Amino acid sequence: MKTITTFSAAAILCAAGIAFAQDYPAKPIRVIVPLTPGSGADIAGRIVAKHLGDALRQPVLVENRPGAGGIIGTQAMLNADADGYTLMVQSASHAANPAIYKSLPYDPLKDIVDVALIGNTPYVMIAAKGGAYPTLRSLIDAARAKPGEIPFASAGVGTSTHMAAEYVAQVAGIKMLHIPYKGSPEAIQDTIAGRTSFYMAPLDASIGHLKEGKITPFGVSTAQRSSVVPDIPTLAEQGLANYNLSLWFGIWARAGTPPAVVQKLNAQVNAILQGKEVREQFGRIGITSAPMKPDEFAKFVRDQMVVFRNIAKQANIQPQ
Repeated sequence: MKTITTFSAAAILCAAGIAFAQDYPAKPIRVIVPLTPGSGADIAGRIVAKHLGDALRQPVLVENRPGAGGIIGTQAMLNADADGYTLMVQSASHAANPAIYKSLPYDPLKDIVDVALIGNTPYVMIAAKGGAYPTLRSLIDAARAKPGEIPFASAGVGTSTHMAAEYVAQVAGIKMLHIPYKGSPEAIQDTIAGRTSFYMAPLDASIGHLKEGKITPFGVSTAQRSSVVPDIPTLAEQGLANYNLSLWFGIWARAGTPPAVVQKLNAQVNAILQGKEVREQFGRIGITSAPMKPDEFAKFVRDQMVVFRNIAKQANIQPQ
């Protein structure tokens, strides 16, 4: 009898979730981006949010809540109800954080549900135009001469841009000084000004500066060149053997969100990503969409967490 009662309760909850999803959304949806305006995730998230609002016939409002490598915004999402009306668009920093911080104020595997992968883009290793380091080789030579003294920028401690730069130092066999910034726009501006030696900039956040010739690109982080900036070599071509790392963006919700709502959001986002308008918008800024089902995205995120833990271990980064 107990088994029958338990089964009946589960069936009722499942039916309630499906009914909720059929009426979802009945009000505006809030999307928290735990990074600064103009960051890679912010740019991609706003494109998707606009089209998601059109598809769902409800406003999808983007709110930036930067700080602590994305932790502050993640907590804001987790403080909301698990009903699908508060989502998060974040970058690979979501998978990088556990490699940097000894403890997080949430469990990234249990407290958060993976909804959809938005897309991938390269990092571009950028430096000041006409600055102290005209080539990657000149930067590496200088860093070897002054270990731990030459600064590099990131979009914050524990962000994916931090890990991508540490990966550069690891492969090059050098030690450098990490300078965390509030976000990509600030890191890019100080790199342009020559106050930091380089920044691993998201391509979508730096494409304008690249096309205007305001910065010197040392190379893209992926194994192949980007079709948007085909003249920029890969970092592997520039001597960083086997360097291969992509930046990616995704959508998450609080654990406990009805599975039917997660499936509905996933289906809508995947349809948007395959639409001509978004593919063209993404194509212009170097993002490649890669639709995945929720379980596929969940596995991808967990695999990426292993990648970043390995980078942190090999670079001897002490958890903070």
